[in-house]
Amino acid sequence: MSKNTIRIKTGDRIFDLVNIIFLALCFLVVFLPLLNIVSQSVSDPASVLAGKVILLPKKPTLISYERILSNSVIISGFANSALITLLGTILSVSLTIMAAYPLSRKTLIGRNAIMWYFVFTMLFNGGLIPTYLVVKDFGMIDKYMALIIPNAISVWNIVIARTFFINTIPNEFYEAATIDGSSDIRTFIQIVLPVSKPILAVLTLFYAVGIWNSYFDAMIYLKSQPKFPLQLVLRNVLISSQLQAQMIESRGVSDSSQSLAMAEA
Repeated sequence: MSKNTIRIKTGDRIFDLVNIIFLALCFLVVFLPLLNIVSQSVSDPASVLAGKVILLPKKPTLISYERILSNSVIISGFANSALITLLGTILSVSLTIMAAYPLSRKTLIGRNAIMWYFVFTMLFNGGLIPTYLVVKDFGMIDKYMALIIPNAISVWNIVIARTFFINTIPNEFYEAATIDGSSDIRTFIQIVLPVSKPILAVLTLFYAVGIWNSYFDAMIYLKSQPKFPLQLVLRNVLISSQLQAQMIESRGVSDSSQSLAMAEA
């Protein structure tokens, strides 16, 4: 019994090799910085400040984690960030899907005009001061809602979701559902959402990362320190550390000047 063998061309082998090398380099570019961060987090602080930790930890210790876990401000900031990210992601994904799905249907009257109305907001915005005044008039200053509602929806994500619905779900699905007597809401819940898991995952990732990394809105709208998210807490820590370093440096320069003046005298 003869076996059918598939011969791979030399060009295909070279193409596969180039892809493997390229992906390996991409992996190293992402993995090595993460390894360096983890190594520094479990290394002795003196070794980290001396620049001795590159990829592997030096004098392994968990003192950094102990200090972080014992700091109530950081723990509170982490909890605030997790809550804001969770609520913001759920609201943003829900609003984006509810806006993109009708805009993908040809039966929606004036959908092109509505889409252009959304796209127009990508070109122009109200500015920081008018936005702050609107948030203030709605009574959201120093509240989590100020970080969630104003940025609850992204027009770019609406475009992505709308394109997914148009190119992925055929009209035959809708026609079959209509023939079976399914309402629009039932069609959306039982037919559209189950086949939209890829775009739901993408939107969840985009919104969650964006909300988690955001600190500027919290710096503008939040006044109470117990409500600060983790990003704003870390920013304040970095600023205070830089100020302390500058004060120590300026004090050293002042002491040197006084010593020089005394020596000249």
